[in-house]
Order: sequence, then C-alpha cells, then structure tokens
Amino acid sequence: MKTFKVTEVIAFLLLFSIGMQAQTGQTQSKQIVIGTKEIIHSKILNEQREIWVYVPNSASDTTYSKQCYPVVYLLDGDSHFSSVVGMIKELSDVYACPEMIVVGILNTDRTRDLTPTHMDSCLPEMDSSACKNTGGGENFISFIEKELKPHIDSLYSTSPYRILIGHSYGGLTVMNTLIHHTDLFKAYVAIDPDMSWDNQKLLKETKKSLANNDYSGVSLFLGIANTMDVGMDTIKVKKDTSISTEYIRSIFELRDYLSNNKQNQMNFSWKYYGNDNHESVPLITEYDALRFFFNYYHLSNDCRNIENLYENVSKQYGYKVKPPEIMVISLDYNYLHYKYFEDAFYLFKLNVRNYPDSWGVYDAIGDYYTATGDKAKAIDNYKKALSIKEIPDTKKKLEKLQGK
Repeated sequence: MKTFKVTEVIAFLLLFSIGMQAQTGQTQSKQIVIGTKEIIHSKILNEQREIWVYVPNSASDTTYSKQCYPVVYLLDGDSHFSSVVGMIKELSDVYACPEMIVVGILNTDRTRDLTPTHMDSCLPEMDSSACKNTGGGENFISFIEKELKPHIDSLYSTSPYRILIGHSYGGLTVMNTLIHHTDLFKAYVAIDPDMSWDNQKLLKETKKSLANNDYSGVSLFLGIANTMDVGMDTIKVKKDTSISTEYIRSIFELRDYLSNNKQNQMNFSWKYYGNDNHESVPLITEYDALRFFFNYYHLSNDCRNIENLYENVSKQYGYKVKPPEIMVISLDYNYLHYKYFEDAFYLFKLNVRNYPDSWGVYDAIGDYYTATGDKAKAIDNYKKALSIKEIPDTKKKLEKLQGK
C-alpha cells in the first residue's frame, strides 16, 4: 500500500477543484460571497427576523450526488458570522471538520431573547426599558425549534447533527437550551456565559440537571474569558465575594460542577483564556470548540482510512454517513496522479458501491482504466456514465478512445 502526505493531498485537491469546474462548465464569479440574507416572519415572536446563511459550495454542484450537511446555529450572527464561516471553510478544506451550513441569527431585542428569566430589579449596566423586556428566552428557543429549524430544513440539504453557539447572554441561552431542550442540538458552545444572571437561577437549575440526567451523545465546550481586575487570579477569585468577580466566579462554578459530575456521560471540555477578555474570547473559543467536537475527524497519511473515518463519523452523529462522492473522487485522482493504481482502484470501487447511480463514479473509473491501459473497460464505463448524464467532457474521452 502506498502512502503520501496529507499536505500533498490538499494541494492536489485545490488543483482538482479548479479542473472539475472547467470540466463541468462551471464559471467563476467575480464576487466573493460567503452567504445570503433571508427574512422570515416569526409568529411566535410576532416580528420579522433576519438570518444569514452560509452553504458550502459543494451543495450547488449538481454534478455529483447530493450531500446532507450538519448545521451550525449561531447567536449574535451579525457579530460572529464571518469568522465562524471562515473557520469552518478552512477546517473542512483540510479535512479537520466536515463541511457545514451556518445559520447566523441577527438580533432584534437581544436582552429579551437571550435571557431565560425576567428580572424585576435592573442590573447597573442595563437601562429600565431593557429590564422590562427580560425573560423571553423560552419564546426565542421555541422560535428556533418550531420556525427557524423547519425553515432551514425545508430549503437546504441538512442532516440531524446540529451545533448551537452563543456568547455572553448568548452563552446563557446555550446553557438554557442544553438543560431544558437537550435534544434540540447535538453539540453546544457556551462562550463566557452570564451564569450570574438572576441570582444564578439557571446555574442552580443546571447543577440539578447535571446531577440527575443522562447527557450521553451530547457535547459541550465552555470558553472562559479573563474578566478579573488587575491583581486578581484564578485562585484568589474563588474566595472573593465582591460583585466585580461574580460573573467569572459563576462560570468557574459551572465549570467545576461539569467537571465533577461525569456520571451524566456528557462529552465536556473547557478552556480558560487568560489573555483574552470578554470581547476577544469568541474567536478562539469557536475554533477550539470545533477542534474538540471533531477531534476524530482527520485523514491519516494513508488516505485509505476514509472508510474508518466515516464509520466513526456515523458513530458520533448517531446515523449512517457515507464518504462524500466528490471527496472520494478527489482522493482517487490523487492516487492516480502518483500512479498508486491499487489504492486508486480500491477507492473507485468504494464510490461505485456507495453511489451506483452517479455519473461521476463511472466517469472517474473510466479515467482509471484509461490510465492503466484497459481501453475496453474504459469505454464501458464512459458509456455507463453517459447513460446517466450527458457530460461533454465524458463524450470527448469516449470518442477519443473509439477513434472518432
């Protein structure tokens, strides 16, 4: 069995992608577009809601078999959409995570939507009008579950694996959803969540739930910023009782309880970012959370481990996931390029088993037989491909072999 570096695979795939666009007649746009804006009317919230949606480029390529994508739901979408989309695209390009759809939810009344309980007494930093509207968190979660999710599922090719990401009040919403609506998402990212809200009411509920309920199959990553005053540290802060440290003390209390109650089977990890404040911590936390959730998602130097990878993906997701057709074909051509014919044939046949009705798998295996000098089998596979879909490039290759 031949092996080569994953970096060689990635470099080749970039060239392969450009070549396939030319082969299938796709044109390159002069604009750089990372998503679309949509407006949906919420009956639950009685208002128009704006969302931003990113869909991987592969979703619009009708040449190959349709894929279903995990979905990331991102609170404070207007603040974090670009960075999260960029990270997912970069990580998926190097096989460090799957391609995913990203849904950024923009705010209308942030304090109303992202706080789980109403507070009669305003916090010092809140104006009176904001205080009056607190406690709409359950309605907001209901909007996501009953209106937004069905909307996204109806328009895009989604899979059941969903991630929720939130920062500050958004992190509070993440924890509220995790505790009270656990099955709505498979993975949760709570970034510096305001667990001090309403005299730690949700924190107390969280402790009770973590002690008594089963969270197997659910993942949580907790990111903690350094919000302490100069002179304070992570040891001193636990003994402090001042209002200035209540925010971070509440998060540390959550972390400790999560770490000490492993009987609930939650897949949990956390990180304290001593060099990041409340505003800077989202970016690095989102990256570390994705690497934590998909720590099993990588190709070794032997790229034939793709079947093992997707057996593990299926186990993690809780449903069967096949290696994407275009991904396998890309690896196939890499092996073919380096004349590793045995390995290339193995992967070509894998695609035939998984996608027997696809034009692409037969066109690709026709290229394999052309490269190995089996003219008759190459012709047979090009004909098979053309019987499924008329592609000019395939027809040219067939006619060349037939001497036309």
